[in-house]
Parts: sequence; C-alpha cells; structure tokens
Amino acid sequence: MANILVVDDELSMREFLKILLEKEGFSTTTASDGDEAVDIMTSEDIDLVITDIRMPGMGGLALLENIKATRNATPVVMITAYASPEDAVAAMKNGAFDYITKPFKVDEIKRIIRSALATNKERDKTKASYGNEFEGIIGSSPEMRKIYDIIERIAPTHANVMICGESGTGKELVAQAIHNRSQAADFPFVPITCSAIPESIIESELFGHVKGAFTGAIANKKGLFEHADNGTVFLDEIGELTPFIQTKLLRVLQEREFKRVGGTETIKVNVRIVSATNRILEDEVIAGRFREDLFYRLAVVPIRVPALRDRKDDIPLLVDHFIKKYAKTFKKDVRSLSSYVMQVLMDYDYPGNVRELENIVERGVALESTNIVLPENLTLATHRREQHLSAQSPEANQVGSFASDMDEVYEMGLEQVMARTEKYYIENALKKADYSKMRAAELLQVSFRSLRYKVLKYKINE
Repeated sequence: MANILVVDDELSMREFLKILLEKEGFSTTTASDGDEAVDIMTSEDIDLVITDIRMPGMGGLALLENIKATRNATPVVMITAYASPEDAVAAMKNGAFDYITKPFKVDEIKRIIRSALATNKERDKTKASYGNEFEGIIGSSPEMRKIYDIIERIAPTHANVMICGESGTGKELVAQAIHNRSQAADFPFVPITCSAIPESIIESELFGHVKGAFTGAIANKKGLFEHADNGTVFLDEIGELTPFIQTKLLRVLQEREFKRVGGTETIKVNVRIVSATNRILEDEVIAGRFREDLFYRLAVVPIRVPALRDRKDDIPLLVDHFIKKYAKTFKKDVRSLSSYVMQVLMDYDYPGNVRELENIVERGVALESTNIVLPENLTLATHRREQHLSAQSPEANQVGSFASDMDEVYEMGLEQVMARTEKYYIENALKKADYSKMRAAELLQVSFRSLRYKVLKYKINE
C-alpha cells in the first residue's frame, strides 16, 4: 500500500485529501508546511508527495527542491489556488511530476496519483537490485544511482561509451560493470592504460606486429584488440593517444578492421570500446590535440562519474567496505572507525577521490591494534588537517587537539569529548546554513527532529 504525504497549510484541504486517498486504499500522512514535511520524510517511507505551492515558512517549491536533492525518485504533485505560469514552469523545471490548480476535479487528481505511482513502481523494479552495491561499485547516493540506471540502459547495446571524471573516482569499475551487463559478458574485458605504454611500442601493443617488423620482432604477435575480439576494450586515459594512433583507432571504429605493424593482412575484429579520461576532451578537440571525428565516435554515450566530495553520503558505505576488505587482508579484528575519525573523513575533500579514501582506511587498519580505528592512526594529509583547523575558531583547534593529545582525551572521558565535538559541528553547520535548522540538518545528515533536540540539549545560541 502506497504511503502518500499531503502538505497544505489549510486544514480543510488536508482532511479532504486524506479522506479521498484513504477511500482509494492509500495510507496518508499530512503536514501543515514544508518544514514539517521534511521532518516526516526523514522518518517515514513516502511514495508520493502532494503539496500546495504557497504556504507560510517553507513553501512548495522549496520543498520540491529539497525532495529532489535528497529523494530524487519520489514523485511530487504540486497544487495551488493561485494559478501562475511562472510557478508552473518553476515546478516542472525542478522535477515536479505534475501541476494542478484548485479547485480540481476528483477524477483528475486520482488519475495523476495513479500515473505517478505507476511510474515510481517501474523505476523501483529496476532499482530494487541495486542496494548499496552495483557490480562491485559501492554507493547508494542519487548521483551513483543515476549512473547505475544509465549502465542498465546502455549495456545491452553495442554503443561506445566515454567515462569522464577525476582520477580515483572508479571509472574502470564503471567500464567493467558495462561489460558485465552486456551481451559480450562471456568474452574478454581488456583494460589498457594509454599513458602507461611507451609511444614507441603502443601501436604494436594495441594492434600487434609481424615477425621482422622492427628490431626485436622475432615472431608474430597479436595485439590487445585481437585478444578482445567479441568483447570489450577499455581505453583508460584516452586523451594521451598520439595523433597517429588516434587515426588508426578511428579506422578500427569505422571499418572494424586493422593491420598489424609491418603486416599486409587485414584483420577483422568485433569489439566495443569503452574509453575514459580525466581531461576535458572537448577542450582538447578545440586545441587540435584530439580528433573531433574520433571524439564523437567514442562518446556516443557519455557518463560522468562524480568526485567523492560530491557524493559524501557514500563515504560510510565505502569505509565499511574497505574496513572489511583490509581486516581480512591483514587478519585483524578491526570492525569500525571511531566517531571522531568518521567525522574527519566526512569533512575531508578527497583530491584523490575513492582511491585516496581506500588508502586512508588501509593504513588505518594496518596500524590499528584494537578493533576500532582511533584518531592517532588516521594518516590522511595531516598537514592539510592542521591548516584547516588552524583557520577555524579556537574551539575547533581544541577539537583537533583531542586527536593529537590522547592523554587529555582519556582524562576528560569519551562522552565529554564526543559531546563537545558534536556541539562544535552543530554550531558550525548552523553558521554555514545561515541558521536554518533544516539546511543544517541536511549538512550533518541527521533528521530535523534530531537536530532540534541537540540544539536544545547543548543550549546552542541560534
């Protein structure tokens, strides 16, 4: 049974919709404004939101923006007594499922609700198997789920894919997932790091050579494209290819054939090419360093993998995965991080992305002698952490000192240390959010109700 949230500042409208929806067999929850709705959605599973646009406090458009940022899959139907083209455009542009004006016909809203829930049900069928992991990729954030959706749609096709993103974001995992979900899954997946192969031998490595083609060519050799026949070639750091190799690769894409170095025989291959780059290849095309025709043939379907700093909701999942991995590798009984260590990791920006986080956790597990990774074994860019803390308030420096002066920590007791740390982060989040409790709760990844309780508990001045 679907759970529908009705948000309206008019009691009569809330009661009318509640009676109507419950007669149709839906479970219904009501809220009088956007703030109350956000609070409800942190503790309940909501399948559909019906919200008025104009309300005191947080209005419907702000609520829509919040829902799309935190629960993008939840459909939102906007209703209003003040029909405005500007509101309608803003609502639909920001992701509303539909927009209707009061007074509305009962049959009309029933139709819209059924349509929205049917769309959501189809989406849930596809996403049901994702969980927190998809083909070895860890993450359940909206950003990663969008990538999983794209992989599901394009993997069965033969379209070439270009994966863009910073170093360390997991582009090869995305390429492997595309191969695993494709019709070529039983054939080879051949990864090639273009920058790792010397320019003098890259043609031979990719396309092979015949005996006597050059000094040292003592026998015929198959290239990586031949080894990948009927499978997938993953060309990482594609922007590093020389103009000559770009031209030869373009022929492979156009004609599905090539010749080995020094050979005359035309070799046919059937491969899908998935490429990756941490450069902005459009700029390379404009600068004349990368062929425009090759670019468009490679980037039939572009996928951008977000930096870790842009999907911080996934950090706890990644940390848990890496702790289990390295606890097993090092044969240690390490099970988690201390809450302070986790907070430091949540605040860090990760220039090295997921790869850097993995290295941090690996070192922490390797150095730890208890079953919890403690602050003294946190070895992420210490100089950066000290610079960051020194730029904060004196209280922030005191919080940072808790990690370096463990004698003081033990003397004060863990509860007091954690209380003072928690208070500091709440005050900092409120300041960053211009003292909006709702936005501060989002920054801290806690419910609105929980934040309100802690503000009272610690007597924080708003």
